[in-house]
Amino acid sequence: MKKAHSFITALAFSLVACQFSSAMEIKEDTYGTTPDGKKVKIYTLTNKNGIVAQVTEYGAILSSVKTPDKAGKSGELTHGYDTLEGWLTNTSYFGATVGRFGNRIKDGKFSLDGKDYKLATNNDPGGIPCALHGGLKGFDKVVWTGKVIEGKGVEFSYLSKDGEEGYPGNLTVNVTYTLNDNDELKWVAKATTDAPTVLNIVQHTYWNLSGDHTTSINDHVLMLNADGYLPTDAGLIPTGKIDPVAGTPMDFTTPTAIGKRVDEKFEALKLGGGYDHAWVLKKGEGVRLAARVKDPKSGRVLEISTDKPAIQFYGGNFLDGKAKGKDGIAYAYRTAFALETEGFPDAPNKPSFPSAVLRPGENYSHTMVFKFSAE
Repeated sequence: MKKAHSFITALAFSLVACQFSSAMEIKEDTYGTTPDGKKVKIYTLTNKNGIVAQVTEYGAILSSVKTPDKAGKSGELTHGYDTLEGWLTNTSYFGATVGRFGNRIKDGKFSLDGKDYKLATNNDPGGIPCALHGGLKGFDKVVWTGKVIEGKGVEFSYLSKDGEEGYPGNLTVNVTYTLNDNDELKWVAKATTDAPTVLNIVQHTYWNLSGDHTTSINDHVLMLNADGYLPTDAGLIPTGKIDPVAGTPMDFTTPTAIGKRVDEKFEALKLGGGYDHAWVLKKGEGVRLAARVKDPKSGRVLEISTDKPAIQFYGGNFLDGKAKGKDGIAYAYRTAFALETEGFPDAPNKPSFPSAVLRPGENYSHTMVFKFSAE
């Protein structure tokens, strides 16, 4: 009798465990082959609530996110491409894992431990050259090695060799994307080096929460958990100061439509052609809320949390319709926004900024969490 009772108890426990276990599914497919013959995989992550995310070995890119709106209708939220061939033309860094150094470095130069380093100057806002997003062939343009983390997500690994794009040190990098049934998609970047280097690995997805990528995001309502921002010069390089947002169009401490003040006569907006700046997040420990965006039409909400000190908000000012993406859509002016958590831009040249230096024996880590809902 005792054995029968134990068996029934164990069976009941097993059924309850199955009932509450994660319904996360991960599917692995061949995506295509690069021009130099490297095969590329794509992975599809699906949770029990119908959130679907796709990630690919090319660029460790988040290539698609589909979520339900307030009526339960699923829609695509990200700018990007339908095929690997499309992603090979990606000059806007749609969805990419960006590195070694996300954002800008003044003049493509920095000094470390008394040695000068020269990087490619692949961007010139205001006619002033700088290094942007890792160089001519950054992390977004290489093939990573993907591996399924059973029931959780995908891990990508890459070895950035000493001297790649001008950066010192052999850098071992791992990036993971995991999805849970709380509708949280987590991106985590980790790295180690065998020589001193500078590092700022960034996730660079472009979002339009309406699901209609022909429409402007200026009606999206944004909150940034930041009291200050980094003013820049005409080349969009931070001056080294932190200015308060209070009383300016840079103040998103209260939820505000993105387009409400974007055309105001304000120096920062003039230089950036709109919003394209780093906001300094309120101080806190660990992973904390950095931004919240809501599309009033679909009711979709995106919350972004991070353990980094800043977030770059970019309002799609340089989208011009030349990039044709998913379903052949020409991505027009301000049809997407990016919110990139990060260290401070140009930190290697600004001693007053939080250090971007990584040394042997140290561990770099950057966590970014996207939480989806509808209301």
